[in-house]
Amino acid sequence: MAPRDSRENLEGVVTEVEDQHHVDEKSIEYDPALANAADTQQLASIGYKQELQRHYSSVQVFAIAFSIMGLLPSISATLWFSVPAGPVGMVWGWFSASALIFVVGLAIADLGSSLPTSGGLYWWTHYFAAERYKNPLSFLVGYSNTIGLIGGICSIDYGFASFIVSLGTISSDGEWIPSRGQLYAIFVATVLSHGILASSAGRVMHHLQTWFVVANFVLIIATIIALPVSMRLRNIPINSASYVFSYSINETTWPSGWAFMLSWLSPIWTIGAFDSCVHMSEEAKNPTKAVPIGILASIGGCWIFGFLVTAVLAACAGNNFEEILGTPFGQPIAQIYYNALGKSGALGFMSAISILQFFMGLSIVVAASRQTWAFSRDGALPFSSFLRQISKTFGYQPLRTVWATCLTAIIIGLLSLINNAAANALFSLAAAGNNVAWAIPILCRILWGREKFRPGPFYTGRFSVAISIAALMYLTFSTILCMFPTEGPNPDPSVMNYSAVVNGTVWGGALLYYFLYAHKWFKGPKHTLDIMENEDDI
Repeated sequence: MAPRDSRENLEGVVTEVEDQHHVDEKSIEYDPALANAADTQQLASIGYKQELQRHYSSVQVFAIAFSIMGLLPSISATLWFSVPAGPVGMVWGWFSASALIFVVGLAIADLGSSLPTSGGLYWWTHYFAAERYKNPLSFLVGYSNTIGLIGGICSIDYGFASFIVSLGTISSDGEWIPSRGQLYAIFVATVLSHGILASSAGRVMHHLQTWFVVANFVLIIATIIALPVSMRLRNIPINSASYVFSYSINETTWPSGWAFMLSWLSPIWTIGAFDSCVHMSEEAKNPTKAVPIGILASIGGCWIFGFLVTAVLAACAGNNFEEILGTPFGQPIAQIYYNALGKSGALGFMSAISILQFFMGLSIVVAASRQTWAFSRDGALPFSSFLRQISKTFGYQPLRTVWATCLTAIIIGLLSLINNAAANALFSLAAAGNNVAWAIPILCRILWGREKFRPGPFYTGRFSVAISIAALMYLTFSTILCMFPTEGPNPDPSVMNYSAVVNGTVWGGALLYYFLYAHKWFKGPKHTLDIMENEDDI
């Protein structure tokens, strides 16, 4: 048989993926320095050569998602969205939205167990979609997921910068207020430091994730204990259970029902990184099990422990929510700590939160760089041939996409210089981009791919389609919610939600780019196997 180009399109190679879980282990050569034979064969079954080193266990795959979510730092950074609805928004807003996000996680876990690859979302879209739609939809999903993850870098690192300046404000008793330029400078320094660490610590990154999770749980437990104990010792009244679980307010200009819906933005942003497990597929051992375990354990952990944390915060927040929202410290959580623990206690806990937020940023840079690398491997990004190169010197890492994602985040972060509304868009930018990237492959699977789908070790069985439909309904609503300004119904530019502009530009630009130019050469994911050696086996 005549040899084919080793970068030709994947079409015809996978052969409907019907035998993907039963590939002959003798058919593909493998490098034991990168992965074992079974994992190499599994990846080869969908057309890809093993290029990254598999050193993430199931626990470490969970750990990277959970450390990106950074439960307490993320809740702290997004209290702006839930506090205006009062205790009910903080507690039940978290619980209800988390339950729906878990449904989405089930749908993605089905796909991740069946077809684990770093470019999973756009790869699944191309595989399951109807012939006429697969290329443009795959292209759109890849760009939406990429910008969503880069938006995650922006929001996490901007949140870290906000925590850092709040420490200065607390120390000065509210006398020092940072400028937007100072905030942005800290943000840039943070992103650059994450680029350096992600480049140089690749060989130990999987071990670090476990420690990040331990640190998160230690801080969660410390907060749950310290806040009420300190308030008792200082004779500060704690809100009753009926107040925590049934009292609502409305500090927005929207109707009360919509104010509650806006409280969902906190868990939507916090638990929006579970697809990082998918992007780590090609560095995970036994990914057909590790990926779904990581997805569901990280969402479930945030759901349960987040409910506990928000209940404690609502109990210890007092009843003056205007004071919390108008805090001179720049963060509502800082005011809650300050009121309950005093200045020293607030500084201690805010310092700990800041440290964890910093490592959240490091983890999201790692995950975002893998999606960007996978998309460039398939030739979809500008300068793909440059970006897709792997650095063996730095432990088989996609070094160039690490820095490409960091530099893009710095550019998008310029939005924060406009006003508070533009800065808040950094949070909803990530959520909206990822929502679309999750929804489209789920939709393609239930519309066109039911016969093609072959379950992996994790499968929701007869409930799978119903779960997918429920996930799509939630994701549609959630995407619309992410586009709404926090004040209305007639917002002015100072409270406008700029994520609609940024995401709309990305989605519209991606489709325009595809139909004008990219359709000439982008035909979907491309395989990277050595066809000269292996085409008869594939």
